[in-house]
Amino acid sequence: MMRRLLQFLSGRSKREAACGANSCSLRHAGLSHLGRTRGNNEDRWFADPAERLYLVSDGMGGQFAGELASRVVVEVLPAEVRKAVGDAETLADPATSDRVVQSVAELSRNLRRESEREPGLSGMGATLVLALVRNRQALVVHMGDSRAYLWRAGELRRLTKDHTLVQLLLEGGVLDQSQAATHPARNQLSRFVGMPSEPLPESQLVDLQPGDRLLLCTDGLTGMLDDEQLRVMLGAEADLERICQRLIEAANAAGGKDNVTALVLAM
Repeated sequence: MMRRLLQFLSGRSKREAACGANSCSLRHAGLSHLGRTRGNNEDRWFADPAERLYLVSDGMGGQFAGELASRVVVEVLPAEVRKAVGDAETLADPATSDRVVQSVAELSRNLRRESEREPGLSGMGATLVLALVRNRQALVVHMGDSRAYLWRAGELRRLTKDHTLVQLLLEGGVLDQSQAATHPARNQLSRFVGMPSEPLPESQLVDLQPGDRLLLCTDGLTGMLDDEQLRVMLGAEADLERICQRLIEAANAAGGKDNVTALVLAM
């Protein structure tokens, strides 16, 4: 049962999410739901307001494998990111961002090696979307089709590009948007934590302004709701917990075909 990996989990360092002097201006709320058709929830989310570190992960590879993979991401990666950032108060130094990206890549390699030692878990992996906030800048790192969005003054901008086969076909001009929406391989990932080839996390720095909101979510949300629906609900009210509830309720009302997770941050 992947003894080394489970020992790694049980021995992880724990840190309580306290509200420090540099974190209270950033509010958050998160919610995850089974959906209407799945028997187990392979989604996980994590928030550490003291470090301004937030992430969402969606497991893959079968019931136990998927749950374990996303659990590894949310329970192991935060400590590695903290070590990568150290005492840095800003993300302006590219070396800091590079170290965070490399911590994600190293976790992917470790997860792959451990899963290969246990045939029953071969092929397990997880998506990841991460936001690390410092001095009104957010470092967004992702692998897979979990997404990050920026809501600002009533407008919505998608920050991440899906790492899927269909996205590659779109970029190559093989498919158009209407074909991509119903393509049978639309959920086939080209990058994910635990992927067999060299991991390539994608990252970007995003400047933030007072009033901005960030949404981190799994494809159980974006597969059911379009960007316009997300835009309206993200700006509908001040209560972040209620926004998450409304997002989950709307995804389930639209079919709830997958686990669904929403994590909302507000400056």
